[in-house]
This record gives sequence, structure tokens and C-alpha cells, in this order.
Amino acid sequence: MLTASFRFYAELNDFLPRERRYTPFDYAFQGRPAIKDAVEAIGVPHTEVDLILVNGESVDFTYGLCDGDQVGVYPVFESLDITPLVHLRPEPLRVTRFVLDIHLGRLARYLRMLGFDSRYQNDFHDDVLARISNKEKRVLLTKDRGLLKRSQVTHGYYVREVHPRVQLVEVLKRFDLFGSFHPFQRCMRCNGLLEAVSKEDVFDQLQPGTREAYDEFRRCVDCGQLYWRGSHYERMMRLIEGIRASKGQGAEPPYI
Repeated sequence: MLTASFRFYAELNDFLPRERRYTPFDYAFQGRPAIKDAVEAIGVPHTEVDLILVNGESVDFTYGLCDGDQVGVYPVFESLDITPLVHLRPEPLRVTRFVLDIHLGRLARYLRMLGFDSRYQNDFHDDVLARISNKEKRVLLTKDRGLLKRSQVTHGYYVREVHPRVQLVEVLKRFDLFGSFHPFQRCMRCNGLLEAVSKEDVFDQLQPGTREAYDEFRRCVDCGQLYWRGSHYERMMRLIEGIRASKGQGAEPPYI
């Protein structure tokens, strides 16, 4: 049996048992497995990894692990330029778009509220999620580590938090999206784009109280859902301003 020494850095340690976190440990193997297979056998999805150094040199996922190798595995860098080194993922997406698994429906609504293109259906199976992520170049957000290990998935992130509001801040921090908000551009129900519509065009669809109180309306071009600046709009604005003010630095966004 051959051995190599591994150390994982930063948030990659979330995937490891406690005794392997933030410290070098030996990994036993046979033959010359690809470094990608070794990393995933240890428990870390390849979509979480942006840089691997073996004996101080950058390698790609096809590198064959050797006896005695010293391996450092690093997460995706969002603020540090490592272009002189080998990136293990494809080129960054020009526009950050998401597809979310069945456990993250509320998070999908929050992302849509901020204007981020976020596909979600509660009946998407794993193979559908992987295919959408690959074909449409969407970041796959999931609570399923195994799903991120599929070779078809090139951009993905394992959501650590449980509460949807905290998940939202986690994702915004992870992908550095605090400067990219475009609130109320998308339908929170289906992800379609919203367009302005005259009160006259939707008058028959409004309740009497809404007809009296509001004059400006937006409608989803896909599902027809109507939106106006009611009390729920005010609560959403408080949430958005709270997120902008904190930028995820410890302050939890207000309840909505």
C-alpha cells in the first residue's frame, strides 16, 4: 500500500472528519489514481477545489498520485489572483446563474428577489440538475455532496448553512455578489423576468383594496404573477438593505 500526505485548506475542511481538519494526514492508495479521484474519495467534491499543489507544484485533476507526494488542496479563490497557477475549473462564468436542488427552495426565492437567475423546481432529479448545470453553465447549489462529485458538474457549491436567510448571505459571500443586486427584476415564484404593466390592463385581476391603494404594477412575462409595492415589498426592502449594510460580516439580515 502506498501513501501520500494531504492537507486541505479553509472551507474544504468542512467536508472532513474532525481528526483530519486543518492538519496534514496520510492517505493510503494503490496504483496511480488521478488526484481528482483521491480528493473525492477523501470526501471533497471536485467543484469545491480551485488549486492543488503536489510537492509545491501546481497540477491538474489528471495528475497521477505517487507514493510520498505532499499534497495541498485549496478552495475556489474569489479575491486572490492565481492566474499564474493552474486553475482546475473552467473559466469563471461571466454572469453568475444558479440551479438549486430540492432542499433549497426558499433560498431560490431570495436569490430571485435580488435579481439572480435561479432555476428551481421541487421535482428536479439529480440527473436533471447536473444536466442543467452543465448545459446552461449554472452554478449548482446543493445540500447533497454526492451530487457535486458528478463529472458532469463543473461549477457547484455545497451550502453549509440551514436557515434560508443565512444561506443567502453565505452564497453572496462565497461568490462575491454584494455589488450585483438587481432587486425585483425576477418573479420569485418562477424566475421569469418582470415587466411594467398598466393598471388598466390588470384591473380585473385586482382585489378592491389593491385597486384603491396602488397604481404601479409589474407582471411576470412567464407565469403572469402580479407584483406591487405592498407591505411585503417593504419587508423585502428591509431585508435587502440589511444585507447590503452588513455584507455578511456577522450581522444577520432581518426576518422576512
